Amino acid sequence: MRLLFRQRIFSWFDSYDIYDDDGNTVFVVKGQLAWGHCLKICDASGRELGMVKEKIITLLPRFTLYESGRRIGQVKKNLTLFSPSFTMDFKGWKAKGNFMEWDYTIRDRKGSPVAIVSKELLRLTDTYVLDIVNPADALYVLMFALAMDAEKCSRSKD
Repeated sequence: MRLLFRQRIFSWFDSYDIYDDDGNTVFVVKGQLAWGHCLKICDASGRELGMVKEKIITLLPRFTLYESGRRIGQVKKNLTLFSPSFTMDFKGWKAKGNFMEWDYTIRDRKGSPVAIVSKELLRLTDTYVLDIVNPADALYVLMFALAMDAEKCSRSKD
């Protein structure tokens, strides 16, 4: 399954549209006023599916994940020297990025690929392609991509 994750140009808060290969809206992400990033994920009809909320006072960036209003786990950035690395605790996933932080490979506990997240260059807004092995994981891969993008955004504001 392939999804295109594109940030909206004109928006007061972070907001994104996520499309499939045919250009159909699969998810809509709406940023909310909060300390740190707070991103609500809805389906195409507007029904809330999940949320990614940044924890503010932490040594390394950390994001709490919610599905249908219930806390399911977190994504945290790991301490590394050259290439970024993240862990999604409730799935046992690990993600490693390249040196430029444009491309990430997400793997499960066994080391099998779950998804590849790639940034498209020369775009007006942040745009990522999410290549997902199992379509049932689409929401969780999107949560990871949102946390990764929010972490980069928070760091660039410093």
